[in-house]
Amino acid sequence: MKNIVLGLALAGSLFMNAQEKEQQTSSGSPVKFGVKAGFNASSFSNSNSNYGEYNEKVKLGSHVGVFVTVPVAEKFSIQPELLFSQMGSKTEQKYTYSSLSDGYLVKREFSYKTNLNYLVLPVMVQYHILPQLYVEAGPEFGYLLGGKSEGDLKTEDTFGGTTTIRNESFSNKIPMELYKRFNFGIGFGAGYYFTQNFGVTARFTAGITDLFKNNDDHKIRNNALQLGVAYQFK
Repeated sequence: MKNIVLGLALAGSLFMNAQEKEQQTSSGSPVKFGVKAGFNASSFSNSNSNYGEYNEKVKLGSHVGVFVTVPVAEKFSIQPELLFSQMGSKTEQKYTYSSLSDGYLVKREFSYKTNLNYLVLPVMVQYHILPQLYVEAGPEFGYLLGGKSEGDLKTEDTFGGTTTIRNESFSNKIPMELYKRFNFGIGFGAGYYFTQNFGVTARFTAGITDLFKNNDDHKIRNNALQLGVAYQFK
């Protein structure tokens, strides 16, 4: 929680500073405010995939929010943002349990999607290769608002030569008490403005912190590729 407060305090400070600079700047490279939106392609990185057959796939989501671009040098600027961002992953998992003593065999196949909703605060340092083209890097602070897990489960029970197959579907809210509310990552990206107002953006954010509390066996982190559009106000 302390990291969340520090991140929000940093955002507030940058936005207040941006407003002061905008009032002082009448030419050159003024401070610019804007809005952005687009798609997320996210997945979990799992440092331990030895539990059965385990496969993570990309889940699509979206992001939307506001930003302010603050010039700090001739080719450098700082861009804090405040976004609502959907992350998560698609997971396929298979495992088998057998008991040789009584001939009992169980096979289970999971296919489910985890949707995680975050309020995120990226703070990007941008280098302008050209007036309309930039590359960027910086930290991203996230706060988990909630989420849902939904998918299908197939179970095959074999006993005494007879096999029973059950198919189930589920949709549940994630157990928030198991998740860490704070998420931290590092973003790398680029952007191009076709006009003074309209541009396209791309960013990859690699998760640093673990998603779950008390997870000593292995780490599971958020990764997300963001593609979108941005509009700067005059």
